[in-house]
Amino acid sequence: MTNGPEVVTCGEAMLLLLAEPGVPLDRAVHFRRSVAGAESNVAVGLARLGHGVRWLGRVGADPAGEAVLRELRADCVDVAHAIVDDHAPTGLLMRDSHPRRAIDVQYYRMGSAASRLTPEQIRPEALEGVRLLHLSGITPMLSPTAAAASRRLVELAREAGAKVSFDPNVRHKLGGAAQWAQTAGPLLRDADIVLAGEEELELLTAQPADDAARELLRGGAGEVVIKRPDHSSTVLTADGGWDQSPYAVPVVDPIGAGDGFAAGYLSARLRGLHEDRALAEAACVAALVIQAATDTDGLPTAAARDRALAEFSGGGDPVYR
Repeated sequence: MTNGPEVVTCGEAMLLLLAEPGVPLDRAVHFRRSVAGAESNVAVGLARLGHGVRWLGRVGADPAGEAVLRELRADCVDVAHAIVDDHAPTGLLMRDSHPRRAIDVQYYRMGSAASRLTPEQIRPEALEGVRLLHLSGITPMLSPTAAAASRRLVELAREAGAKVSFDPNVRHKLGGAAQWAQTAGPLLRDADIVLAGEEELELLTAQPADDAARELLRGGAGEVVIKRPDHSSTVLTADGGWDQSPYAVPVVDPIGAGDGFAAGYLSARLRGLHEDRALAEAACVAALVIQAATDTDGLPTAAARDRALAEFSGGGDPVYR
């Protein structure tokens, strides 16, 4: 990244303790340690796809925080502007893993270092020269100061001439529908690229998802991607709309698919590819993510993405020799 990153993300990266496959959380004895967080997942996904990425956020001065920063550095994500908090812990996430039944997710993030993010800690130089700022609705829901920091990031992105992408990533344990609409709704309307689930758009705008997408386009968004409950997706722009069906793959762990989808889509758009191709690449990355454990194990390199796309289209060898 000699010329600096082209993408900045900001959010809470947490230590993930993933229970052994198929065992309910309350019965699990063995756990695998990893790192998770919507924005850090997207950062890792984009970095593996060949983009320069910087992650902003706060971690505790503890072993979990050290692990988060080490894992991000290992994937070539720039963490030079991350803050280490001597007085608050890194958040912890525990969950189980079942391909065909409900997954139990437990968050231990109250009072975490990430929740202490403030707008004053966002330095303008962290966004100098970037092309894209990616945010999720999770960060502003952590605390009022984190919400103010998110708004500050959007202001700085505008000053830097960067586009803003936004994924609501609604987590109901962080607040009710009204709070989500009040806190995340404005960021939804400030985004150039919206990546949202159908139900998320309805929750944040109180109208059908397709109507909400058209309203966002009239309000200044350049493209709105709607992720459907059946895992298909649609992108709407002023020039039209395109649909993408999911790729049929065996599911090992469904968590992280949305972040993989975002990384795949944003990578394609950063490379100047058309929206319909971006949807295909997004669906491909999501399909690879759900075939592996943890949020990031399945995130591919650009070469692995291209091989998978060729296989999905019927034109590639399923064995890489």
